[in-house]
Amino acid sequence: MTKTAPPDSISAHERVFRSLRQQIMHGELPPGEALTIRGIGASFGVSMTPAREAVRRLAAEGALTMTASGRVMTPELSGERLEELTRIRALLEPEMAALALPRVHPALIERMRSMNATVDQMVAKQDATGYVRSNLDFHRTLYLRAQAPAMLAIVETIWLQIGPTMRALYASLKRSGRLGHHREVLAALKAGDEAALRLAMREDVTQGLRMLLG
Repeated sequence: MTKTAPPDSISAHERVFRSLRQQIMHGELPPGEALTIRGIGASFGVSMTPAREAVRRLAAEGALTMTASGRVMTPELSGERLEELTRIRALLEPEMAALALPRVHPALIERMRSMNATVDQMVAKQDATGYVRSNLDFHRTLYLRAQAPAMLAIVETIWLQIGPTMRALYASLKRSGRLGHHREVLAALKAGDEAALRLAMREDVTQGLRMLLG
């Protein structure tokens, strides 16, 4: 019979997993950052066992890479790999937006409009981590209305892989104006225009990357 892990161990491992996952997705850790199990455990105040289990789960999602020697690193993506993941986003995210459209209501649009104001503030402040975090919050808020958990899980896995690299790219971008196509997304949601929504979401995902990569 398989032994069940003690409740404290499960709680600690889940806490480390969720916190570290969020840090990576939001780009709070730079690409190619070397980590150690011992260091992760110390930073979260847990033993090596829950830290190791959290790393194992994150590596399975592509949020961390592990070498044969056991070295742990945040993802460092080439331009080609980033473009590939963006193409997947451009397929899935317009579809999720379209699925969400019938369940969108005026209060949700206003909440997303407020979120987009935060996005613009982060751009103006040139806060790269704040931008990545608020931008993903905007997208996730809409996609949750799609009621497509399997698709959202795939999209979040991509966000995990690109988080550190996108944050580094935004940090190097000397620009204080508006980024992306969120206003067009909001206008399409208000109009109930699926075709315009799909186009705005696709442009939001792909044009930003083209601008960043030059």
